[in-house]
Amino acid sequence: MQAVQFTDHGDRDVIEYGDFPDPTPDRDEVLVDVKAGALNHLDVWTRKGLPGVDLELPHVPGSDAAGVVLEVGEDVTRFEPGDRVALSAGVSCGHCEFCRHGEHSLCENYHIIGEHVRGVHGEMAAVPAANLVSVPQGVSWNVAAAAPLVFQTAWRMLVTRADVDPGEKVLVLGASGGVGHAAVQIADYLGATVFATGSTDEKLDHARELGADHAINYAEDDFADRVYDLTDGRGVDVVVDHVGEQTYPDSLKSLAKGGRLVTCGATTGPNPNAGLNRIFWNQLSVIGSTMATHGEVDDVLELVWDGEFEPAIREVLPMSETARAHELLEEREGFGKVVVVPDSEYGRQ
Repeated sequence: MQAVQFTDHGDRDVIEYGDFPDPTPDRDEVLVDVKAGALNHLDVWTRKGLPGVDLELPHVPGSDAAGVVLEVGEDVTRFEPGDRVALSAGVSCGHCEFCRHGEHSLCENYHIIGEHVRGVHGEMAAVPAANLVSVPQGVSWNVAAAAPLVFQTAWRMLVTRADVDPGEKVLVLGASGGVGHAAVQIADYLGATVFATGSTDEKLDHARELGADHAINYAEDDFADRVYDLTDGRGVDVVVDHVGEQTYPDSLKSLAKGGRLVTCGATTGPNPNAGLNRIFWNQLSVIGSTMATHGEVDDVLELVWDGEFEPAIREVLPMSETARAHELLEEREGFGKVVVVPDSEYGRQ
């Protein structure tokens, strides 16, 4: 088969698209004919190399994909050839104390397809049946590929971890990105007043279309000052921050007393000044969140399949142009997800 791959970590020039051995499903796995994949910033970090992650090279990246079941392992009962499926990339053991309590993303052996093990950006992929969800007829392959990782992440952040109530004020940083644009839609669905940040008027217009009540251009204004003005000095109840060091101080400043900062990532760095004085004096909560449980995935994707939520897609490219897809993410060009399609499928959708 043809697959995206790299044999060393580095800049975008390490990415290749070419021959790779056909995958063979294990007894608990499903072989999928991939119709579309989608990128996340995780793909950029994996390509560059993550501390403590020792990948088998060459590595096929990709944590988002959708397609048709070709073959199932002998222990698989949930799927059969011809089924339409999408990948949920978080792998849990199913046996540890956290898995037994239904907290799959807290699993002692938790890992992510595409980050810690071989990914799915090729013409075929063999993945555990437990990591597949059914995709109804009528849902496009691009939507099915683009939705799972970012919508499950944003859903757990807002619904489970931050426990957003109707009427609360929620600030979403980086609303043009994958998790950001999902979080805007989910916060609006939960009945919150949504504040969103972006770097251009075009991105902010998109955020408003998805449900943002207030849009802040962080390239022109200090977002914490704007939040202060827009809330008459009160602040917001929840900040969704996946940016990290660069935004953390202003995220804390944006919170009302008793507010919650929920984070799923640290794009600009993992070690900001803790701001403990602000945290204890204002009785703030800093909450971590990673991916989602199987049930949370089912809940949020049902709303995507029904059209309640819609993954924004900034560009669709053949997999042979994956380096350009990485450039779009790194240079923050456009709004939403970047989809990549096997070259043999490109143009058929």
